[in-house]
Amino acid sequence: MRKKYRVKKEREFQTVFQEGASFANRKFVVYRLEPSGQKHFRVGLSVGKKIGNAVARNQVKRQIRSVLQELKSDLPPIDFIVIARPATKDLPHDEMRSNLIHVLKLAKILS
Repeated sequence: MRKKYRVKKEREFQTVFQEGASFANRKFVVYRLEPSGQKHFRVGLSVGKKIGNAVARNQVKRQIRSVLQELKSDLPPIDFIVIARPATKDLPHDEMRSNLIHVLKLAKILS
């Protein structure tokens, strides 16, 4: 995902956490912040050490980015953060996709 589609700075993450709303299922937590006048969505990823070592965490992040890339045209211009719970560690791509879509629909990011 290109830089313009990412929430990178700590200050931006904190803004989404403090001012945004949270939604969750068993595999993911999503924080969303209403539109701020931008032309496209921005996403931040958080995968904690409970998932595993760096290899495992990076693999989960790659899978999440892959799903978001597939959904890119359906995502509205908002900032949101996806937090992976430890249960995502061993999920196949199809299950990860369906769980991520489910939580994005709960957050009203996808319709």
